[in-house]
Amino acid sequence: MSLRLYDTSTRTVRTFEPLREGRVGMYVCGATPQAAPHIGHLRSGVIYDVLLRWLRESGYEVTFVRNVTDIDDKIIDVSARTGTPWFAVAEGNQRIFGRGYDLLGCLPPTIEPRATGHVPEMIKLMRRLIEAGHAYASGGDVYFDVNSWAEHYGELSNQRLENMRTPEDATNEDAKRDYRDFALWKGAKPGEPAWETPWGDGRPGWHLECSAMATMYLGATFDIHGGGVDLIFPHHENEVAQSKAAGDGFARYWMHNGLLTVDGEKMSKSIGNVVLLPGLLDRARPVEVRYYLASAHYRSLMDYSDAALAEAVAAYHRIEGFARRAAEVAGAGEPGPLPDAFVQAMDDDLSIPQALAVVHETVREGNNALAAEDKDAVRRHLAAVRAMTGVLGLDPLSDQWDATAGDDLTPVVEALIKVALEQRQEARKRKDFTAADAIRDRLTEAGVLVEDTPHGPRWDLKRD
Repeated sequence: MSLRLYDTSTRTVRTFEPLREGRVGMYVCGATPQAAPHIGHLRSGVIYDVLLRWLRESGYEVTFVRNVTDIDDKIIDVSARTGTPWFAVAEGNQRIFGRGYDLLGCLPPTIEPRATGHVPEMIKLMRRLIEAGHAYASGGDVYFDVNSWAEHYGELSNQRLENMRTPEDATNEDAKRDYRDFALWKGAKPGEPAWETPWGDGRPGWHLECSAMATMYLGATFDIHGGGVDLIFPHHENEVAQSKAAGDGFARYWMHNGLLTVDGEKMSKSIGNVVLLPGLLDRARPVEVRYYLASAHYRSLMDYSDAALAEAVAAYHRIEGFARRAAEVAGAGEPGPLPDAFVQAMDDDLSIPQALAVVHETVREGNNALAAEDKDAVRRHLAAVRAMTGVLGLDPLSDQWDATAGDDLTPVVEALIKVALEQRQEARKRKDFTAADAIRDRLTEAGVLVEDTPHGPRWDLKRD
């Protein structure tokens, strides 16, 4: 089965057929960095990272563009409230976004363009729209004329034009031909950043930025456009309208990830339930947070709770525990072929929950092989687990996630635990089980779990 993806524009699961054989152009709406990223931003980052990895695993050369909206009403509001220059607000928070993506193992995009660096491309797009009769200048602003595209406007979001209103553009209605027209360019206001255009100084509208940047790097027509489901209207609807009205084919497949709530409620600063990455890392390691964020189907609504995160931590620990034990017995080896069931799951609209089910079934079989001391089977199952988790960015034995790699204190800790276990073994040999149990209890209190096996004691760190 070839890759099939749910396309928002047709509301069907479609077989993926790239515009150019062997190559994929993918654009994902990135951050508007007026504040540090919350768990919803991070979920989106992980989801499209898995898609990127799967496309590459499937043999495609991928050009992945993820933009940064570094000028926006919200950024300007933060700047005015804090006294921090708008560019410092955007850059400082964007760096936090970048560190968050890196911590969770997200591969970097091919390019991460900033809106403020692409004003010339935006001017060209506005000129094309004005000349084609789909946009007009008014009072220093430039607006898209929705009625000029009335036959098609609303197709992506499955809405009717007469029922629409764009809340963000509810101001300056006297300057518009129709209250549903949306701003391509916003005229300069005192104290705000501005760029020069033939229609007056000002700054770009949110929707215009993405159309200009996507086509700049991927061409007039490209394969995949992604983002959160909350962007379908008005943002993505407006991108489609302005791009196609200008004569571009634009995106051929539209993918949207579900939102993330907290204990059943939308995240909001006013009620204090915004979950940021530092808070998550108090409860779990980065790889466990990644596992959690990837574990639900990308289109589903995901509800965060500490209990749900703990379940994900335990699930990943089972994978990691098998991988470490198998590596001790048969060597870490290299990732092997992907099981057919895993490939089928990933090709079925990126069904990561079903793919993880295959991972856990392979882990179960691998543990049975460990119990039977079947080294060949252990090696085979470990290779499969490493291949599958590698595609998901979760390989426990990779340099990034291996708990024994890159930590200066690890050799010291291992040596101390080894001494304690040797003392425990000596106590058991002389049948001083009270002393042996005391050593084991002290290790448990310190977070070290000891398991007696036919090959001797094995230890692991307790994951809470």
